[in-house]
Amino acid sequence: MEQSKNIFNNFFWRFLERCGAQGVTLVVSIILSRLLDPSVYGVIALVTVFTAVLGVFIDSGMGSALIQKKDADDLDFSSVFFFNITSAVVLYCVMFFAAPLIARFYELPELTAVIRVMCLSFLIGGVKSVQQSYVSRTLQFKRFFFATLGGTVGAAVIGIWMAYAGYGVWAIVVQNLFNQTVDTIILWITVRWRPKRMFSFRRLKPLFSYGWKLLVSALVDTVYSRLWQLIIGKVYTTSDLAFYNKGDTLPYTFIANINTSIDSVLLPTMSAEQNDRSRVREMTRRAITTSIYCMAPIMMGLAICAEPIVRIVFTEKWLPCVPFLRIFCFTYTFYPIHTANLNAIKALGHSDYFLRLEIIKKCIGLTALLLTMRHGVLVMAYSQIITSVICQVLNSWPNKKLLDYSYPQQLRDILPSLLTAAVMGAAVYLVRFLSLGDWPTLLIQVPLGVLLYLGGSALFRIEPFRFLCTVARSYLSDRRSKGETA
Repeated sequence: MEQSKNIFNNFFWRFLERCGAQGVTLVVSIILSRLLDPSVYGVIALVTVFTAVLGVFIDSGMGSALIQKKDADDLDFSSVFFFNITSAVVLYCVMFFAAPLIARFYELPELTAVIRVMCLSFLIGGVKSVQQSYVSRTLQFKRFFFATLGGTVGAAVIGIWMAYAGYGVWAIVVQNLFNQTVDTIILWITVRWRPKRMFSFRRLKPLFSYGWKLLVSALVDTVYSRLWQLIIGKVYTTSDLAFYNKGDTLPYTFIANINTSIDSVLLPTMSAEQNDRSRVREMTRRAITTSIYCMAPIMMGLAICAEPIVRIVFTEKWLPCVPFLRIFCFTYTFYPIHTANLNAIKALGHSDYFLRLEIIKKCIGLTALLLTMRHGVLVMAYSQIITSVICQVLNSWPNKKLLDYSYPQQLRDILPSLLTAAVMGAAVYLVRFLSLGDWPTLLIQVPLGVLLYLGGSALFRIEPFRFLCTVARSYLSDRRSKGETA
């Protein structure tokens, strides 16, 4: 229980950080969506394809390698730091000179300047990446909360002001850069670690031996996910791309809070227990059951209430994103299964398995992309439901051998949560037939959904619900005890 409380404490701070950041970002996104044309978001989506893909090289998998290595010291961290800085400078130079070619390919001259400015994020990432690994390794997730929130709030003010002032696409560009810059500055102020004047290729070699497989895996995953956007932007219109991205962004805002928190805490925690397979198995199971319990009702409710939410929040001009939103709600519901299984594989040192899985999954995804790309953006999106299910099975496959925890066992563990969410969703769906209008319908659906899900969890004694209640009570009891002692 003590370890569970420690994990919960770190998860709490990481989750609080993600909720704060995503909450502010969501509010800003809503305001900017009302002020800016969907085509502006399409332009930004095209640029982020390149920044996301090349940004993978800055870390080179070394961050995960530092977290996974049991005896990593200042020489390891400093060597990776200077390596990352060098990589960031090289990548920025590449994109600076490639920007006109990309703009010409998409027949959008304004892309040149936007790419050159947005790619400054590479330099910021090079400075911040090792600091982030140090925080994760030492489980100081409270530091992320203050750094991220400070950058997000400041960026929100600047982004909204620039949008109102008519700066268009530059409102989003400056907002993103300001966010990352302030985030990095606060992290450097609050975290004590500093790079030393030391560097060792000999230390980089074993880190790279582990990390290069994760680098290639991340690169394959990022290229694959962004390839869909590249093709939509080229074959269809920037507005089509904007609707696809908006449908993705809203459910991702929710999944990122839980999934990123779990991802950050699981790897260092599992790595510390890598010699005890039974402990890693229990952590994997706990992560899957608890996160699915939290995600299933949110995604179910968001999918059912998608149309009135989009109409109220983003206005009528964004209604074409509703079908995409519902599709991504389904696929993101099961993302914690991917995250927990893959973290277990990484923590046990099997980055080779990780790479093989990514290659196999992306071959399947590319096949789906090639088969659907000429049949419309919506058909492309539906194909991702099928590939998501296949990838769940593949990601869990190694852990049948490594942890004796197979995919059928994982499904049995999450089935009670899924069934409870489905019943809740069916009841909430019926409210729409009252024809009360958007606001009254939502005001009934949301509290009804919460009451039905929590009530059903308590009535049928859903295991993750009881676990969360136990840990929360224990955590609050400890806080009260410390308060009385002080």
